Amino acid sequence: MKYLKNLLATTVKDLSEYFKSTDFSKAILLGIALTVPIFFGVKFGELTIGITITVGAMLASPSDVSGSIRHKITGILFATSLAMIVSLIGGYLHLSLWLLFPVLGFLMFCISYLAIYGFRASLISFSGLLALVLSFSNVSSGMEPYERMLLIGIGGLWYAALSILRHFIFPKAPTEYYLAKTIKLTADYLKTRGELVAETTDRTELLKNLLTTQTELTATHETLRDILISSRTGSGKSEYEGKRMLIFVQLVDMLELAMANPVNYSKTDKLFEKNTAQLKNFQRLLFAMSSRLNTIATNLSTPKRLRDSTKIQEFQEIIKREITEYASQNEQGIDENLLMLRNLLKYQKEQIKKIEKIEWLLQNPAQRELLLLKKEDSRRFLTKQKYDFEILIENFNLRSPIFKHSLRLGVMTMIGYGLGMLFSVQNPYWILLTLIVIMRPTFGLTKTRSKERTIGTLIGGMLAVGIVLITQNTTVYGILAIVSLVIAFSMVQRNYKAAATFITLSVVFIYALLRPDIFNVIQYRVTDTLIGAGLATLGNLLLWPAWEIQGIQKTLLGTIQANRIYLEEIIGFYNKKGSIPSQYKVARKKAFLEMSDLSAAFQRMTQEPKSKQKNLDKLYEIAMLNHTFLSSLASLSTYILNNPTTPASENFNKVSSKIVQNLLDAENVLKEGISLEVEKIETDSEDIFEATFGKSITFYKDEKPKEDDYNLKIEEAHLVREQLKWLLEMSIKMPKLLKQIAF
Repeated sequence: MKYLKNLLATTVKDLSEYFKSTDFSKAILLGIALTVPIFFGVKFGELTIGITITVGAMLASPSDVSGSIRHKITGILFATSLAMIVSLIGGYLHLSLWLLFPVLGFLMFCISYLAIYGFRASLISFSGLLALVLSFSNVSSGMEPYERMLLIGIGGLWYAALSILRHFIFPKAPTEYYLAKTIKLTADYLKTRGELVAETTDRTELLKNLLTTQTELTATHETLRDILISSRTGSGKSEYEGKRMLIFVQLVDMLELAMANPVNYSKTDKLFEKNTAQLKNFQRLLFAMSSRLNTIATNLSTPKRLRDSTKIQEFQEIIKREITEYASQNEQGIDENLLMLRNLLKYQKEQIKKIEKIEWLLQNPAQRELLLLKKEDSRRFLTKQKYDFEILIENFNLRSPIFKHSLRLGVMTMIGYGLGMLFSVQNPYWILLTLIVIMRPTFGLTKTRSKERTIGTLIGGMLAVGIVLITQNTTVYGILAIVSLVIAFSMVQRNYKAAATFITLSVVFIYALLRPDIFNVIQYRVTDTLIGAGLATLGNLLLWPAWEIQGIQKTLLGTIQANRIYLEEIIGFYNKKGSIPSQYKVARKKAFLEMSDLSAAFQRMTQEPKSKQKNLDKLYEIAMLNHTFLSSLASLSTYILNNPTTPASENFNKVSSKIVQNLLDAENVLKEGISLEVEKIETDSEDIFEATFGKSITFYKDEKPKEDDYNLKIEEAHLVREQLKWLLEMSIKMPKLLKQIAF
């Protein structure tokens, strides 16, 4: 019974989040954009015109993704322009069979190659590919190509107008959705951290979950940055956007804090081995913070419903009391365990402050109480996409995954359309449609999409057969076609298998309105999907395959470089102090993004054939090493930023310089395969650490400082020493590991 209640609660929660999502609202918008032209087409006896305008709206819609309204509309207009040009060319391809195949392959290559300019460009590229494929259909039969082109343009403008209208009616919706999503992911991250603390046998699965959450969280951060920074008014003083931006800043800091502790789990395990009650309370505190963040996310738009909670403070006070008792019972006075406990609590206190700041910001404080970010400073945090012509030239070779993907897609579409014509398939363009939807630059993603598309199509086909056997009512078909299409578009990013199911249902019911032979339509739909999925998988396997091992070297280089720059910013701040420079936060953001890219690349590699997963265990080790290194950097920087510290010592600078040098050596291994004397690096590094810091902590009280000052200084000495030692050990391992991997 309890299981059923939990299942019901989870289902209700998931459905609630789904209906609140931007995916669902966009699908509703698309449903309106598609049905209104058809409605007027039927009403005025011009169904062909209505359908063509609908096609134009559909071709414009892929570029309507999360981001600022300016970027959205620009993307929609570019997608519409490309769709118009491609539709015009495609309208004349049927005139010559000899011309059709080479032009089809060439156009597929050129349009697909536009994806080299990034995510939004890849969506514009998809609109062009879809327009080319649909030009082979007969939805606009009896219409001149230039007329079809103009109507597609009208459809694109119609969708753009609806998108602008939605923005003005619900201007805050994207911000609220992605901010709530960020808060929930941060809550999940804290919860996983809590579970990791208590786990003492095997942390592998939890660490994988942590990396997955971090990757999703970093991607959501990027989307939210674009929405918040790009949508601010010219003066940069929009009160609503300013407050939401400050909440976002707290959440970014919370991720750094969450990454910071614990880092060295072996030491933490020893610390809590005889103090399991303290461990449980630290875990409860993390869970309480996670729960509070989830409550905040649920009530983000209605902060007055937020009820006061004392759980966080209760656990904090319990931990404080336990640490005080431990200190009083400790005959040695201050020892390493006590210092670690105090530092752990300090990090949790900082997290609590961030949560309290978020709640305060939601209570609508007066404008004069806020210190809003300057627009010029905030823009530095946006990841700018370059659109230089040189990028096309630089990637025009077989080392580029996008170039190989474009070449592969061009060849496979020619083969797919040829097979469709050879075997007299009813709708050969369905094979092309399956190819452009399924094929991805990497084998792992293509294989996953092929599997999900095939399963979704089969399920959709069976459901369609069942519905047709129950009823032959065209009104029911029409309603189901629209509803299925809306659900399909809303599920594309969330669950592709479900999206494929509803796309199949929608296509079948649309054809059921036009043709009586619905069972043949279902049969051909399934057959064409199987052919397309098979060709997509074979193409990625046989034609210029882009295995992840070929590109992971560059990804690793980017991650290590970003970590090094982040470390250099920490060293610089520790030496100079003062206000936190914006370049420090930019370096931190870059390090988080690069780590997410490395994690995603490794995940894609695990989906490839076993024969192509070279050095998988070592690559996993280097990926986890980089993640732990970044966590240790976060631990060091968070302490230095949030606590009064003494000036950076000569010892600190000497050891940190050696860590930077070790990272540069690792970069050189990746860049040029330089042969390094790894054993010498290891010996030198160990000698440097012991020569500077010694084997244990020493602290001299020449001036007999007050006890509080003494505690602060020795806590700082302990944390800085431990993190430097940990960072040094990891920096030694990096070049050594990289030399063992055959890229």
